[in-house]
Amino acid sequence: MLGLAAMILSVAVLKGFKQEIIAKQRGFFGDLTLFSHYWHPSQENEPFTLDRSTEEALGSHQVVRIQPFATKPAVMQASGEIEGVVLKGIDGHYDQGFLKRILVEGDTISFADSTVANSQALVSAYIAGRLQLKVGDRFLMHFIQEPLRQRKFEVVGIYSMGVEEVDKSYVIGSIGVIRRLNNWEPHLAGGYEITLDNFEKVPEISGRLAGEMPEGLGAEPVRNQYPEVFLWLDLLDVNAEIILILMIIVAVINMISALLIMILERTRMIGILKALGMRTVSIQKVFLYHAAYLIGVGLLLGNTLGLGLYFFQKQTRFFKLDEAAYYIDYVPVSVTGTDVLLLNAGLMVISLLVLWIPSGLVGRISPIKAIRWS
Repeated sequence: MLGLAAMILSVAVLKGFKQEIIAKQRGFFGDLTLFSHYWHPSQENEPFTLDRSTEEALGSHQVVRIQPFATKPAVMQASGEIEGVVLKGIDGHYDQGFLKRILVEGDTISFADSTVANSQALVSAYIAGRLQLKVGDRFLMHFIQEPLRQRKFEVVGIYSMGVEEVDKSYVIGSIGVIRRLNNWEPHLAGGYEITLDNFEKVPEISGRLAGEMPEGLGAEPVRNQYPEVFLWLDLLDVNAEIILILMIIVAVINMISALLIMILERTRMIGILKALGMRTVSIQKVFLYHAAYLIGVGLLLGNTLGLGLYFFQKQTRFFKLDEAAYYIDYVPVSVTGTDVLLLNAGLMVISLLVLWIPSGLVGRISPIKAIRWS
């Protein structure tokens, strides 16, 4: 029971973590970033636009969205304090659904009026705390260029990504501001975020695009932007495998012990059955059937406990985490019916196969000695 419950919760927490953390990275950066020549996520990049042939090449790879953006380093000034940041510019076609989900306060940028949009900004809760900003406050942003430029923005929303590197660095604004500051044409962008229909296909499609993109263009997977996050997720896979193996070993040892005790307690019965002509294999099956019954009860109780805790956490988010360390402030859980069925079937099969070993003790019991000893 405890072994199965622990395995269900281990798989649920692992999948929940991976889904939530990957969803955050995909929501903020996309699956792939299309760039021109050298590219760095926190620096200003060479502008370009997608031609028809490039768009057609991307469209053949199950692309869900292609969103232009631009970045520009700046210095924020508010409440007598300054903070080095990166302004990430987006346009009215940008899908702000993810930004809405991570908002702590306020709303996303409204692009109904381009002039108003150019004066609006989203800041992280970390930056807002350091500069004592709240929704509705205004601040200055200084852009280091020749000549020196500055722009005034209004805080329309405060977000919390939960990833320290992002929360410390990024302010979200309109790409129109960056285009004006850099004297870009309205169709130019610093890069394009590409979202695929399946995140598992990113490495494969990234490799294909490397050979299909025009000279000077490249595609950077989101995994390469913050590799430490994905390396941490890979380590979680190893931890889950270790937990599953340990739980299976514990469950099997418990069942072997239970079967050995049953055999020893029924030594006289085994001797009598053998004296009456019952074959050893048939006697073994009797004990294995009984062991299967006990395993079935354990699986039923284990599913009840494991799935009960799973649905409790899913609905209430009762168990919390330190967001600074885990990128999320609660324990995320996610498990499918297939996962549960495979765990149940795997544990049942492994237990029964291993139990053939102690059941071999039945063949070593002598009918005469067993009856005499009893």
